[in-house]
Amino acid sequence: MRIRRTFLVPLFAVTAATAGAVLTAPTAEAAQVIEVSTAAQLKTALTSAAPGDTIHLADGTYTGNFKTTTAASSDSPITLTGSSEAVLTAGGGYGLHLNGASYWTVQGITVTGGQKGIMIDAAKGVVVDTVTVHGLDMEGVHFRNSSTDGVIRNSKIYDTGNDGRGMGEGVYVGTAGGTSDKSDRIQITGNTIGPDVGGENVDIKEGTTGATISGNTFDGSGLTGANYDDSWVDVKGNDVVVENNKGTLTTNNGYETHTQQSGWGCGTVFRDNTSTLTGSTGDKQLAVNVTNYSASCQTTVYASNTVTGGKGLTNIAVTP
Repeated sequence: MRIRRTFLVPLFAVTAATAGAVLTAPTAEAAQVIEVSTAAQLKTALTSAAPGDTIHLADGTYTGNFKTTTAASSDSPITLTGSSEAVLTAGGGYGLHLNGASYWTVQGITVTGGQKGIMIDAAKGVVVDTVTVHGLDMEGVHFRNSSTDGVIRNSKIYDTGNDGRGMGEGVYVGTAGGTSDKSDRIQITGNTIGPDVGGENVDIKEGTTGATISGNTFDGSGLTGANYDDSWVDVKGNDVVVENNKGTLTTNNGYETHTQQSGWGCGTVFRDNTSTLTGSTGDKQLAVNVTNYSASCQTTVYASNTVTGGKGLTNIAVTP
C-alpha cells in the first residue's frame, strides 16, 4: 500500500516582537492519498483513513466484505475512489458498509455479489457517486438507521433481489415497520436503475422526510409483483419531491404513495415525470397511483407529468 503525503504549513503574523527573527513553523500533516491494490490493503485503509484522506483503488477484484466506522467531517471528507474496473465482490453480507462513517464519498467503483451492495448506517452526508452496483441477493444501496443528508447520484443499479423472495430494491431509504428511522433529506439524482431490480427501483419508507428523487431513469422489467412491488417508486415517507424522471416497463403503476404508519406518506410532489406504461397489466395502470389522499395527507400531481399507455395519469385532481 503506497501512501502519498502532502503537508500544510501554518502562517504566522509578523509582529514587532518577531520582526527580524527567524520563525520555524511546525508542519501539520494534511491529506493522504492511499494507493490500494489488494483486499487486505483496502481493509486496512478503511480503518486507518483520516478526515481529508483519499483511498484510491487500482483496477482489479477485491474479494470480501468491506467496512468502516471512521467518521470524517463536512469540510474534510474521506473519499474512496476508483474506476468501474475496481470491483468489490462479496460472497455474502454487505459489499461495502459505512457504519457511522459520516462524510464519506464513494466514487466510481463497482460493488457486486453478496446480500446487499452499499449499506449506509447512522451516517450523515455520505455521497455515493458514479458507482455501479449489481448482482445482489437484496437491495443495491440502502440509507438506514437515521442516515441523513446522503446522496446517490449518476450511478447504475441493476440485477438485484436474486434470492427469490421478490425483494431487492434499487435504492432503499429507511426501515419498514416503524417511524424511528429518520433517514431524512436523501437525494437520489441522475441514476439509471434497472433492469432486473427485484423490488421497486426506489422505496422511501415511513419515518423518513424530505427525500428528493430527480432526473433518474427507471426500468421496471424486474418487478415481480410480490410484496406489493408493482411500481418504480413507492413513497411512504413525508414531503418527498419526485421530478424529471423517466420510467418504462412496469407491472402496474409508475409511482405510488402509501400510508403504512399514521401520518406518513404525505406531502409528496410529482412534476415533470415521463411515464411509459405500455405493456402494464395491473388493475390501476396509472402513472401516479395515490392510495392515501385526504385533507390531512395530500399529494400534488402537476399537469407537467406525462404518460403513454396505461389508463391515465393519476386518480386525484391534477394541479395545473
